[in-house]
Amino acid sequence: MRFVAVSDTIRGLWSHVTLIDRTIPNGIDLASFPFQPAASPDRYLVWYGRIVAEKGLHLAIDAARLAGYPLRIAGPISDPDYYAAEILPRLGADVTHVGHLEHAALGALVGGSSAFLCTPRWEEPFGLVVAEALACGTPVAAFARGAIPALLDESCGTLARADDVASLADAARRAVLLDRRACRLRAEAICDADVMIDRYEDLYEEMIQPTRHAARGRASDYPITLAGAA
Repeated sequence: MRFVAVSDTIRGLWSHVTLIDRTIPNGIDLASFPFQPAASPDRYLVWYGRIVAEKGLHLAIDAARLAGYPLRIAGPISDPDYYAAEILPRLGADVTHVGHLEHAALGALVGGSSAFLCTPRWEEPFGLVVAEALACGTPVAAFARGAIPALLDESCGTLARADDVASLADAARRAVLLDRRACRLRAEAICDADVMIDRYEDLYEEMIQPTRHAARGRASDYPITLAGAA
């Protein structure tokens, strides 16, 4: 049995529990998140995901307002109490919840945004939403938590201090200036599902090699004669 981590962050956090053989980052189907070379002229920010406290949407709303950008929100209300207490009172003409969108509509929303705000309040093991946004060509402004700093570089994203609204607002202002083609190239380099599959297949090949060698050894010890009809 071999253990694989989806990020070096998780590999480090779990190394005291078991030996983790290697890191193989998660991948996404890049074709499902088409590249949009230009943001919408509306110049809005986007946040999407499950609406729960640990995702930090209320901080994204406050940061978007501080940065001076409207915010569009997509995702299911998974924690109604949190939504009622922290999100609903913050909604307005500049902050709208567009609902839980089907895939094509979500891709269009994310791809049309000037930047994606990523606000985890825990140590994210990977961050698929970051990969999806980058694939669309959307720069990312994110809290520097968990594996997210490893997904972003200066070409495609900006990092903010965790839970710091002012820092995130500043990161958003800088993110909207980044090159969208560079964001897509970053996704292709580190978030491609085909690359992920290749790396798992390489690992499986390594794992079955000893079995193959052992089988060959047994066969040479006991030669087999095959008989068939003429």
